[in-house]
Amino acid sequence: MKDDFHDRSFYLARMSATVNQLDQLKQFTKVVADTGDFATLKQYAPQDATTNPSLIFKAAQMPEYQYLVDKAIADNRKSGANGAALLGLVMDDLLTLFGGEILKIVPGRVSTETDAILAFDTEALIAKGRQFIALYQKQGIPRERILIKIASTWEGIRACEVLQQEGINCNLTLLFSLVQAVACAEAKAKLISPFVGRILDWHKKSTGKDYSPTEDPGVVSVKEIYAYYKKFGHATEVMGASFRNVGEIQELAGCDLLTISPPLLGELKSSTTPLQRKLSPDRAQESQLEKLVLDEKKFRWLFNENQMATEKTSEGVRLFNADAVKLEKFIAAKLEKV
Repeated sequence: MKDDFHDRSFYLARMSATVNQLDQLKQFTKVVADTGDFATLKQYAPQDATTNPSLIFKAAQMPEYQYLVDKAIADNRKSGANGAALLGLVMDDLLTLFGGEILKIVPGRVSTETDAILAFDTEALIAKGRQFIALYQKQGIPRERILIKIASTWEGIRACEVLQQEGINCNLTLLFSLVQAVACAEAKAKLISPFVGRILDWHKKSTGKDYSPTEDPGVVSVKEIYAYYKKFGHATEVMGASFRNVGEIQELAGCDLLTISPPLLGELKSSTTPLQRKLSPDRAQESQLEKLVLDEKKFRWLFNENQMATEKTSEGVRLFNADAVKLEKFIAAKLEKV
């Protein structure tokens, strides 16, 4: 005999037979668009949006968004700064200007990424978070609509702890393991972004095998984190990220949030196949997970023991920094011409 959870899911699936999967997903998961393109946001109507230097770099090169680049440059030239100082001001302003425009479209929040080069500098991350909030406040945007994206290093988690105490909400990104997730929850992070697809990438490369959505190591990891949070009463939201296929998304239907790229949003919108909810707080209570007790030494040891998480976090910091450098070079070239 099926339990009530499956009965309800089956009923919703039957009722949703003519509704596209994106709209079905929105019934039990907050959908977030992983893009800096305003037209895409209007097309898929997500609740929230998240950006990073790579996405902003792509958007900043589009003619329709040149006005934001021009504004960031013009406004910060008035500061009297020059060289690296001016470039830094323009970069921060550009990220928050894009964020401000995105918030005119989405009803919820936008995530704005801190510099990857600061991933191991707690004090600098705290300062950057405060700086972003100040820039948003200049646009009249309240801090409740902003998530400061910080890498899930020990130093990043400690910065998050301070910012959260100040009412500045954080999105802990580059997260690949339960130990990182538990440390983030204990620091009272508002939200975490476990990277489903990058976990899958590592395992496929390591084992040489393909995985079905139900066996996908990234999916399994997020399900474990979700269950841990719900079982032990953590308020931190779980937002699955970095998807490689719609099967991963379908397996995580019911997660608090899922941030999805435009191509995968398109696939979900074009399908009317019934979508079943797979995660729920009630079912999470059935998990056999035991509570982790962490301090810095225990965190660093368990993290170091997880080869995949160690390698993917390190690689992610490098890749995010490389994307930021591309954006910096783009802005520097603009500064030279003006």
